[in-house]
Amino acid sequence: MTASVCVTAPAKINLHLEVLGLRADGFHELAMVMQSIDLKDELRCENTADGTLSLTCDEPDLSCGDDNLILRAARLLRERSGFSELGARMHLSKRIPIGAGLAGGSSDGAAALVALNELWGLGLVESQVERLAAELGSDMPFCVAGGTQLCFGRGERLEPLPPVKAELGLLLVKDPEVSVSTPWAYGEYRRQRGHQYLQDEASFERRRQDLRSARWLYPLGQDIPPLRNDLQTVVAPLTPSVRNALECLRPQQGCLQVAMSGSGPSSFGLFLDRSGADRAKEAVEAQLDGLGLRSWSCSLIPHGVKLMS
Repeated sequence: MTASVCVTAPAKINLHLEVLGLRADGFHELAMVMQSIDLKDELRCENTADGTLSLTCDEPDLSCGDDNLILRAARLLRERSGFSELGARMHLSKRIPIGAGLAGGSSDGAAALVALNELWGLGLVESQVERLAAELGSDMPFCVAGGTQLCFGRGERLEPLPPVKAELGLLLVKDPEVSVSTPWAYGEYRRQRGHQYLQDEASFERRRQDLRSARWLYPLGQDIPPLRNDLQTVVAPLTPSVRNALECLRPQQGCLQVAMSGSGPSSFGLFLDRSGADRAKEAVEAQLDGLGLRSWSCSLIPHGVKLMS
């Protein structure tokens, strides 16, 4: 055991999100490409002698109660360890916007698993941590592994892709006053598009194979990623801030493609490099401010949750 541990918890974007159909368990079957970006939260954990688990955060709008994924992850890891006396005092420095479709909560929960595995000296390997993460949320195994990954099933089945070769950058945009319920987004997609769903595992696998063989993935950045998000087709028409963000991003000099991430409402424009995203941020910032939108210039990164030295 060590006295304290600090980890970074990166946000993710969806470069591809395809809704294939419904699974037997009632969840949607997905085919996705997820990508870690350098917009990160930071979680610091310290051992306690009294076996308690506590969480504080510098973001007052975030619940630090039992519903928080950090505490849920900590309780699950302690339970599976068999050492009920383990405790930790945890503090989250929050940078990823809440309710943004960027997996901020999932990444924070994944960060707790990675940090406490180290803090408590449990010795779990990454695949074991990912399996625990999958019990807590569909995005969480990706948040542990990170980088560039094909994600299937509910999102928990990972297939790593080669590291990004190009210096792609992105300009991320969100209205801080707007969030989108993920269950609502999928429910609305099913209501509008359910008649198009694939009906069997063989059909699902054909679509997975189509994505696996997509030329733009090998390596990412060699060809311009086409960007697809099926949920955008139902969320954007009903969410003015998403439409505004996409309309602001699309005409910016050097912008290759635009898309919404996850269930929204965060949207992003993809650029050839970080400096292109920086220039676009400067050019469009006044317009975004006038619409009540915040922006972040980001880079793609090859890892998920990471221990800090």
